[in-house]
Amino acid sequence: MPDHSDSDPDRIDILPAGPRGLSETEAAGRLAAEGPNRPPQPRRRGYLALLGELLREPLIVLLIATGVVYLLFGELSDALFLVGAIFVILGITLVQGRQTERALAALRRLSTSTVTVVRSGASKRIPVEELVRGDLAEVVDGDRVPADGILVHA
Repeated sequence: MPDHSDSDPDRIDILPAGPRGLSETEAAGRLAAEGPNRPPQPRRRGYLALLGELLREPLIVLLIATGVVYLLFGELSDALFLVGAIFVILGITLVQGRQTERALAALRRLSTSTVTVVRSGASKRIPVEELVRGDLAEVVDGDRVPADGILVHA
């Protein structure tokens, strides 16, 4: 990317797309080639993966070890009570973990932003996922600033 720090700030023609912005076909081609403008989505973990993580938690390991000690000393009722408590804790934590993942996914869907871009000489409001490299974005008070942009005029 060329350095435009010494350029005249009122010159919009320093951008690769020029003052008219990208054309719709060029923007569509870049979107198809480079993909949508969004961060990578976390993979959804299955119940077995969540269970594996929980079984590595220090408190759960300590409770299991305590249950084994109870069994070694012949306290079957205490050991069974502890194992039952561990299963209840694991069940509640698994359900809460799944609900949390669903809630975070819903929040990601609700928080989709829009940005105003200049394409083919006209201002157009688009979802930020459709923003492509080289787009000329217009930013006003209260707008989120797209990352990796070139500030042309302030």
